[in-house]
Amino acid sequence: MKILNWLLPAKDQNSKVATLLLAARVIFALLLASHGLQKLQGFESLSASFPDPLGIGSQLSLSMAIFGELVCSTAVIFGFLTRLAIIPMAFTMTVAFFITHGGSLAEGELAFAYLAVFVLLFFAGPGKYSIDGLLAGKFLK
Repeated sequence: MKILNWLLPAKDQNSKVATLLLAARVIFALLLASHGLQKLQGFESLSASFPDPLGIGSQLSLSMAIFGELVCSTAVIFGFLTRLAIIPMAFTMTVAFFITHGGSLAEGELAFAYLAVFVLLFFAGPGKYSIDGLLAGKFLK
């Protein structure tokens, strides 16, 4: 039951807060998803030269970035398993900012901004206007 309480939003959440969380989820996840879609569309040409900061190979690094940026962003847009989906997104932005851009705000400002928003959303949760919110109503009575 503790896992469900962590995964799903509070039942008595204020509507203004829930609307703000919905807007943040949709806006930032759509923006990140557009980067993932570009990577997916250019997979063939990117896979040989994509940065490999974890030493797992360019193709696997690119695949993991696409998963975090596109697949997980889609889940966050709809608010489905939001906190779990944010983990790969935040990990991708952590690698991008601290390893690929060397922790430099001059080079990695966008990755840092995404990371900050995703960390905040992770702690705030998806809000009641989400699939997770619907599930909370069914499972956390």
